[in-house]
Amino acid sequence: MIKIRLQRKGRIRRPIYHIVVADSRSPRDGRIIEQVGRYDGVTEKKETTINEERISYWLDNGAKPTDAVEKILRHEGFLYKRHLQMWGKSEEEITAALEEWKVAREAKAKTEVTRKEQVRATLIAEEKEVKKQIEQKASTAAAEMAQEAEKAAETKVAEATENEVSEESAPEVEVEATAEVITKKTPPEEDGVVTEETASPNAEAETEEKAEESTELVSEEVESTTAEEATPTKQPEETSSETEEPSVKSSADMTAKGAINHIAATPLEDLEGFVADGETRKTVLAAWEAKKEA
Repeated sequence: MIKIRLQRKGRIRRPIYHIVVADSRSPRDGRIIEQVGRYDGVTEKKETTINEERISYWLDNGAKPTDAVEKILRHEGFLYKRHLQMWGKSEEEITAALEEWKVAREAKAKTEVTRKEQVRATLIAEEKEVKKQIEQKASTAAAEMAQEAEKAAETKVAEATENEVSEESAPEVEVEATAEVITKKTPPEEDGVVTEETASPNAEAETEEKAEESTELVSEEVESTTAEEATPTKQPEETSSETEEPSVKSSADMTAKGAINHIAATPLEDLEGFVADGETRKTVLAAWEAKKEA
């Protein structure tokens, strides 16, 4: 089968294609029957030339164009012209129709957006969106940091004011406490109570002098109590076990339990006169009777 196809020429990464007529069984760079055109879509020229007469001849003799060649012929308007010729149009009508078709194609090409331009536009839009999001995040973070700084400053000011208020109110509390101590320590007057009606002109001065004296007494008492607490208490010296026990003359000089223990621990010969005649405690008498019977 005869094919109208492309044959690669040119250099690496800068190909130029020849439109050739060849047998479908021959390789791409093999033997050809005839070259009917040239396609350059890479270089600066970007030229496409076709031999319409010879291509029409081979198409009339049963040759089949490949998809790439058919696309090139359609883009150049060759297939549209051949279609008009088949419909029996005159040369003038064909020329006018081709001019109109070229104008419409150019207008469409201006309005159409290529795939490359679409990709570029989407990338630019995505980049703008990312920048916008980054700016929004930065602005929100700056606003949050500013709010945190304001809160920290407010807390510091509040703490400083609280400290100042506490320092200012501390002396008043001490004065109130001393006044309460004074009122507790000073004994109330029983008979000669001085009222506001019967008070002398110098009553206020006397009350102030009494308050000062009472505060001095309270301070002296506090200092004495703190000094007593600070001084360690002396422990009583342990009595030695070697001290001699006082001589016991009679059971009347001892408690009942002590007398019973003494009777039990002392021999009978040494107990003469120990139990007095006036002893009335039954437990002591019972211990004495038991000692005599033993």
